[in-house]
Amino acid sequence: MKPSEYASHDALGLASLVEAGEVSPEELVETAIGLIEDLNPRLNAVIHKHYERARQEAAAALPSGPFRGVPFLLKDLACGNRAGDPHHWGTTFLRDADYRPKTTSYLVEKFAAAGVVVVGRTNVPELGAWATTESRAYGPCRSPWNLDHASGGSSGGAAAAVSAGIVPFAHASDGGGSIRNPASQCGLVGLKPSRARISLGPDIGEMWGGMTFEFIVSRSVRDTAVMLDAVHGPMPGDPYGIAPPDRPYADEVGADPGSLRIGLLSHHADVEIHPDCVNAVASTGRLLESLGHRIETSHPKEVANADLNLQTIAVISSAQARGVEDFGLLLGRELGADDMDSDNWALTEMGKQVTGTQYLAALQAHQDYRRAVTTWWTDGFDLLVTPTIAAPPPRIGEMVPDPAKPLDAFLRSGALLPFTLPFNVTGQPAVSLPLHWNDAGLPIGVQFIAAMGREDLLLRIAGQLEREVEWSKRRPPIWA
Repeated sequence: MKPSEYASHDALGLASLVEAGEVSPEELVETAIGLIEDLNPRLNAVIHKHYERARQEAAAALPSGPFRGVPFLLKDLACGNRAGDPHHWGTTFLRDADYRPKTTSYLVEKFAAAGVVVVGRTNVPELGAWATTESRAYGPCRSPWNLDHASGGSSGGAAAAVSAGIVPFAHASDGGGSIRNPASQCGLVGLKPSRARISLGPDIGEMWGGMTFEFIVSRSVRDTAVMLDAVHGPMPGDPYGIAPPDRPYADEVGADPGSLRIGLLSHHADVEIHPDCVNAVASTGRLLESLGHRIETSHPKEVANADLNLQTIAVISSAQARGVEDFGLLLGRELGADDMDSDNWALTEMGKQVTGTQYLAALQAHQDYRRAVTTWWTDGFDLLVTPTIAAPPPRIGEMVPDPAKPLDAFLRSGALLPFTLPFNVTGQPAVSLPLHWNDAGLPIGVQFIAAMGREDLLLRIAGQLEREVEWSKRRPPIWA
């Protein structure tokens, strides 16, 4: 199959060709492998290649899921674990130990049941901690829109590979914006589901006090919807629960969203928002109004609560210290400053100083914040629209930790994500849509946030905007 033809289809399009007998899973896998070999040297998006196993799986009897035979990439972090695969979390210490887990996550099992064929694993920042993917272990991942710019983090490798047409979608995860930020920087659809919509088990109950989420990045809304149908749902031992959808998410794509009451927010009390991102929200507001939606300059007043950042650092640093301790137990040695970049080590040391009562106080602050913010949706609003990130995609090297400036890169990552992190805390679903490009040709995502459990509404509005904007017709310079 020609790469240009392959990349012209979304995942469901490729699956329909397999179903009709017009192409085989083996052909799709070989095309994806060829694209990795051709494009990845410039992008550094794929760091582990599973070619032979992918060929064997494609030639065997694949599950008859909605994406049977479609090539796929797993993120080399958190719930991307598959028994026997390398799984390094962007670190030198797991890479050098050739660490391979003995378990497979429930999510990866559900991906497999949906019929995808995993051809490799994607690049991530060290311990997933940064808004850019530039680790010491595997080097920088570059944007296919401009190789001088980053692809975002922590799902930067996934976003770069999908944006370049290597695969139509890929596994991603989100602890402070790590699905939505890379989606914004690479011109993709990036949905962070509601808390508890997707299980983190069996190895993880919650991470970062319930702030982490797993799913995918994609080029089409329908792929996002159908994959959500395939992987959502509770699993034994999950710490949270949520009501199931009233009907399949696939049915929401193309459904009339009606006339929605939508608030716009494009400023922040503590962070300067780049004019390109402000303009993206303004133009989106005009488009929404032309479609019959009611637009207001309104937002939850608590979104920009500066105290949230201090409490969140206590939660994240504590979780990091515990995670580093756990990795040390796994490797049989205590990890130290030489094992990670300077900011990750500083964050680890900070977490060791957080007491149990301080940690519980931070969780209580998150609970108070969650109640204050979500009240806005109960007052008659359907959606909030914001910039996904505060500035256009940074250049390579701009956000790498500097030993002379402790935690500077960590804080700058946070400053890039003032509109995404709040909804990791509240647990609400949020999606970044590729609705704007700046004069330099770089993607500028726009974020939509719904009430808890309302992925259906996000998918309806996303489908409506996809028909209007037709973002899939835009191609980066590095493309299949």
